[in-house]
Amino acid sequence: MGILDALLGNASANDIQETQTDLARLLAADERVEKAYAIFRDQIIFTTKRLILVDKQGLTGTKKEILSVPYRSIERFSMETTGHFDLDAELKIWVRGQAEPISKTFRDNQSIHDIGKALAEYAL
Repeated sequence: MGILDALLGNASANDIQETQTDLARLLAADERVEKAYAIFRDQIIFTTKRLILVDKQGLTGTKKEILSVPYRSIERFSMETTGHFDLDAELKIWVRGQAEPISKTFRDNQSIHDIGKALAEYAL
């Protein structure tokens, strides 16, 4: 179901231990991955200290942009769920010091609610 969810643009939970191993060079000594989600090739990762957004680029996905946002820098966030004619759900995160929010698009309401709940747990 995880591969199908990813292809459809739905977020699927990633293995926390595998994500911890993948990010070992990036994480602080006492930092742990708490939750991780994949959206197609991208990832949204919640650690004990920050939100990490991984944007894989290019055809092979070997090039990555990794955005690290400390929870204290998240000012607010919003969720827009799907409707009858608008099939995209959207998450926006406003970060202190940036004029435009970080925006992620999903294909189902469950994914955006799971990630919204995780944001509320860590950022509030």
